[in-house]
Order: sequence, then C-alpha cells, then structure tokens
Amino acid sequence: MAIQLGQIAPDFEQDSTEGRIRFHEWLGNSWGILFSHPKDYTPVCTTELAEVARLKPEWAKRNVKVIGLSVDPASSHKGWEQDIEETQGQRVNFPIIADADQTVSKLYDMVHPLADPTVTVRSVFVIDPAKKVRLIMTYPPSAGRNFQEILRAVDSLQLTDREKVSTPVNWTPGEPVIISPSLSDEDAKARFPQGWKTLRPYLRIVELPKAAE
Repeated sequence: MAIQLGQIAPDFEQDSTEGRIRFHEWLGNSWGILFSHPKDYTPVCTTELAEVARLKPEWAKRNVKVIGLSVDPASSHKGWEQDIEETQGQRVNFPIIADADQTVSKLYDMVHPLADPTVTVRSVFVIDPAKKVRLIMTYPPSAGRNFQEILRAVDSLQLTDREKVSTPVNWTPGEPVIISPSLSDEDAKARFPQGWKTLRPYLRIVELPKAAE
C-alpha cells in the first residue's frame, strides 16, 4: 500500500553509515526528510548528496534531520562518500540507510517494478515532528532533485502550521500569503490587524510581520 499524506510515517530499524537507526527514535522532535536514490556510484545522486550536505545549516535552521537511502550495503555507501567528497568538494554529513534487503524501500513503496524492480526511485518524504507524512515527491532516475524547492516546501509547511494561512504559487519566505478560507473576516481582523487585500471573498492576501515568518 502506498504511503499517503497525513499518515504516520512507518517506523523501521535498519543499518546506516552512522550505525543502526531506529527511525522514529532518531527523528525525535525534529522534522525529517527521508530521500532515496537508485544505487551508489550514480552520477546524478552524487551531485544530490553533496548538495544536501552543503545545506546542513539550512536544515538546522528549520529543525530538519535528513537521511538518505539506497539498496546498497553500508560498505558501498562509505566508498561512494569518498567519491562525493573528491568530485563535489563536500563531505557527506548525514546518515545513508543501507537497505540491501529492501525492507525500508518496500515499506515506503520506493521500488517501482515498471521502472526498475531492482532499485529505488528518487523518492522524497517530508515528515513532521508528530511523525506524519506531510509531503511526497517522486522523481525519475534522469532528473536531479531541486533541494531549494524542498526547502521552500518545508518553509511553507512550517509557516502554515503556525498561522491560519496558505502559500500561493511560487511563494518564497517574506512574500504575501493567503488567509485561510475557514477564517471569518471577524476572526481574521484579530489575527491580522495589519489588514489585507480582498480579491474575492475566498481569496484574501495578507503580508505577515517579519516575526511571524
């Protein structure tokens, strides 16, 4: 059964480059990003893992823990990490799950037989501190992921968890947002004393104070 938004992310215990991982315990009270790559020593993922490592300060700012996965053993991951550092100029600074028996891959429906039954697709799962799956992305083997977009999506999720708003198309932090249609004008006045622009009764645009972002 495929993972669905809002469900509790399946827990698991598996080996990794940083030892045995009990997933929910490892996440603790943090947000989490679990992302898979088809196999070690692949060109696109070599660039991706380096980028995820470079973004360590950004993940930390958002209380996000990142963890990779492929169906190769930990010894293979370790050798690949050396290649990543040498070719990309960035050391890998997060764990990579060694899912040689495909326990986690099958649990998260990361193996798509019609694409390739032996490897995982490029999946991304964003998980909140309550262990709920909040976002799912799946990329084909040839397309590198845009981790700036994943950061942007995390920013949106965290903001909309705090405020009664949603974020419009192409939104980035600091830009106007949309007041939730479930909020009456009366309640909105209390929440947003700065006022807003009403384009339609269901489309109210508001700028948030810097402190709220």
